[in-house]
Amino acid sequence: MALFLSTYINKIDRKGRVSVPASFRAALAGQEFPGVIAYRALKLPAIDASGIDRLEELTDRLDALPEFSEEREALASILPDSQQLAFDSEGRIILPAALLDYAKITENAAFVGQGRTFQIWEPERFTRHQADMRERALVRGLTLPPRGAPPT
Repeated sequence: MALFLSTYINKIDRKGRVSVPASFRAALAGQEFPGVIAYRALKLPAIDASGIDRLEELTDRLDALPEFSEEREALASILPDSQQLAFDSEGRIILPAALLDYAKITENAAFVGQGRTFQIWEPERFTRHQADMRERALVRGLTLPPRGAPPT
């Protein structure tokens, strides 16, 4: 599975094209779909993105929830919202207007590594969000569970 790290800020051209960072493209190489799957983040003013393998994994996890349950229906809302954004010959994608509007992205896009996924943010919003999250982690003393610990 792909691994996305670091933050890159790239300019969006007047046609809505933006270069996906080379390290992100390399992480996506060899997947069934040559591009990015993107959808509106459920809880943040950003675009969530990954390779097709991650969306297939999410679909499998959704299928494990009880059919017709409120939880499954609410979480499955990402599926009709998802866009397959193919790479062009220069490693760019076209971000749809609906996603750009949702994330309030205009001139530049911040590609933010999140491990198995990445997000696309308006750069100044991301800077504020990152500062808030780091402060929250510090104030609350948040830590990761020990390796191999069951999820809580």
